[in-house]
Amino acid sequence: MAKKTQQVFKVLTLNPISSVGLKQFPTDQYLIGNDLPDSDVILVRSHNMLDMDISKQVIAIGRAGAGTNNIPVNVMSQRGIPVFNTPGANANAVKELVLAAMLIASRNLVPAFQFVEELQGDNQKLNELVEANKKHFSGIELPGRTLGIVGLGKIGRLVADAALKLGMKVMGYDPKISVDAAWSLPAEVQKAQSIEDLLRHSDFISLHVPLVDSTHHLINEQLIHYFKREVILLNFSRDEIVSEAAVLAGIKSGKIKYYACDFPSQNLQNQKGVITLPHLGASTREAEENCAVMVVKQIIDYLQNGDIKNAVNFPDVIMERESPYRIAVANANVPNLLGQISTCMASAGLNIHNMTNKSKGEMAYTLVDVDSPVSKHVIKAISLISGVLKVRYLPV
Repeated sequence: MAKKTQQVFKVLTLNPISSVGLKQFPTDQYLIGNDLPDSDVILVRSHNMLDMDISKQVIAIGRAGAGTNNIPVNVMSQRGIPVFNTPGANANAVKELVLAAMLIASRNLVPAFQFVEELQGDNQKLNELVEANKKHFSGIELPGRTLGIVGLGKIGRLVADAALKLGMKVMGYDPKISVDAAWSLPAEVQKAQSIEDLLRHSDFISLHVPLVDSTHHLINEQLIHYFKREVILLNFSRDEIVSEAAVLAGIKSGKIKYYACDFPSQNLQNQKGVITLPHLGASTREAEENCAVMVVKQIIDYLQNGDIKNAVNFPDVIMERESPYRIAVANANVPNLLGQISTCMASAGLNIHNMTNKSKGEMAYTLVDVDSPVSKHVIKAISLISGVLKVRYLPV
């Protein structure tokens, strides 16, 4: 019997991806490059794909990071293509940057640094100027201060734990916190009953929520009204969670002492009380490696076994193989579609050995292991069922 020809997948990288992650791809099964037409997989970090002409051959997109606002997720869902991300892989890097920003702001280090940089004269003159002006940069210490954390995912929980170890009080607010997240939250974190309750009590406010319709301009003029005076606001989540105009007005009124964020913009440039960093949240060697390894492993498992974990537009579906013949079906979450798929297989004389089906919003995903090989005609018949978006046959 002739040996089965092994498929070689083409992986297009739109940004530099850590070689530690790319080395996870078996070299005999994957071709990797930054200029591959008709690629099967796209790996991306920050590259804007929203207006990109994405090849019809693409069957998976992997984001080496958490946010997917630069990817046309809805369009990919309509094509039955999962968009993977790496939640938590860069959490420690972001946590450390949040802590750094808290310290920079609380000790007025940016204006202090700028003052020293502009000094002129010999050492005696410098010392005189320093002693005469250092009072202008007097700061505050963190112990006893209250940090309010909006969003208690992996990053929010790490920030909470670190703040507690620094002697701070911590309040948290997250109406959508999962059971697992709640269990892993330090017991000392006080639960806020509402975001307004959290804002009233916080000296520092750190934002750790995804950018969705309900969080767009979450921090706005109305909510800043609840701030204490001279609050330090930290945003290392997404830029549009905060209304820049409202924040600048808050700085002018004295409600906000510093706004520290990872998102430079024209509006924020050269503004007093604003500390902007150039998207450094995940920019550590460790975070880039963690994200790359995680997304590559997820992509490999999807391509070879059909398993899905951490796709923002698909449910998590993992099924141990019990047969060498597997079919993966991405479909709209509508009634009776699973029955039609089963009937189609039965009509072809296929015995279903194992099956799992899960849904997430309007998307559903099905894995089926059968006891015998599946012909191209059966795959075609399943693909023609109304509501089926993509069918893949994954024999081993």
